[in-house]
Order: sequence, then structure tokens, then C-alpha cells
Amino acid sequence: MKKLVASSRFKINMLLILMTVFCFSLSAFRYYISDTKVFLFLNWNLFLAWIPLLLSSFILAFNIKSKISLIFIIIVWILFFPNSPYILTDLFHLRARNSVPIWYDLIVILSYAWTGLICGFISLNDIEKSLSEYGKRNRINAVIIFFLFMSSFGVYLGRFLRWNSWDVLNNPFGLFSDIVVRFIYPLEYTKTWGVTVLMGIMLNFMYFTFKWVETNNDRELKPEK
Repeated sequence: MKKLVASSRFKINMLLILMTVFCFSLSAFRYYISDTKVFLFLNWNLFLAWIPLLLSSFILAFNIKSKISLIFIIIVWILFFPNSPYILTDLFHLRARNSVPIWYDLIVILSYAWTGLICGFISLNDIEKSLSEYGKRNRINAVIIFFLFMSSFGVYLGRFLRWNSWDVLNNPFGLFSDIVVRFIYPLEYTKTWGVTVLMGIMLNFMYFTFKWVETNNDRELKPEK
């Protein structure tokens, strides 16, 4: 029990829980003072952002080694992973309202966006560690970069076309049609690829900065032999 509490993973999980509680408190207080449900949807978005972390934690906690099981979980993980960076786009909802100061709403959205993004990056790091046993470092990095660009494409589908992760089951043909037409006629959908490429680059910079800081801290904390 002491080892568990002392572990860095336990500490980051507790921090994420506290961040989530803070987000919920901001949202609840906003609802209390304004009596409007404007940003209550952020709670659902943050719940979806937690799902990739729960899936990747499951892989590590149970030390999943079976390739079939790992592939299945990662496929499900890919479907939900875009929900983590998606909350960044909820900044679109920021505007002056009479009931609540705009600075408060900015803090609300940024708190949810940051918490969701960190959930996503930790889960991606978990996936990277799981895959590291099955390929060379350069190939794994290429896969991670690909996942981040896929995530950006998923954010586009969710924000601008209003598709969500569940539509893979609810309306797979409609979703598939919207995806395929953008690959067949890419020049007709410059907005799609503009969002995907630029957001993908941004997420890659953010993730690899996050990873570099974590790796550097681990090295500095290790005692010299």
C-alpha cells in the first residue's frame, strides 16, 4: 500500500481527480449564480476525455501482453482519444454574457481543456510504453505522431461535422461516407485538412514537450551510482 501511494502514477491520478473536482466545482458554481446550463456539457466532454486514460491504465494495471487483446483495446482507445484534445475547441463557446464575467468562463473552459488534454497525453504515453516492446523507437514515434494526427482529424469530425465516438456503432455508414469523400476529393475540403494538419502539428509539439519534460525529470531524480 505504501509503495502504491508513493508511486508517481498514484500521485498524478490523484492530481487529475482533484483537477476534475475543481472543474466540476467551477461549473456547479456557474450554474448556481447564473441559473443557466451553458457549460454543463463540459462535464460530459471531460468524462469522455477520461475514457482513453482508463483504457490505457487497464493495459498497464493488468500487464496486457496478448497482441490480440492489446490491438482490440488500442482500437477502442483510438476512437475515444480525440475527446481529450477536443475540449480545446470548446473555446469557440467563449463570449460575453450578462450573467457571468467572461474571465470566469475563460477559466472554466481552460480548466476543462487542460485536464482533458493531460488525461489524453498520459494515456498516449501509456500506449507508447505498451507498444515499445513490439518495435524500434523510431517506428513507435512514427505511430505516436500518426495517432496525434488521427486525433486532430477526429476533433475536426466532432467539432465541425458533429460526429462522436458512438457513431461508429450508431451510424457507421454515414461516418464512413464523410471520411472517405475527404480522402477522395481532398482539394474540395481544405478546411478539413487545414484543421487536421495544423492541429496535428500543435498536438505533436505539445505531447513531445510533455514527454521530454517527464523524461528529463525522471533522469534528474534518479540517484547517481
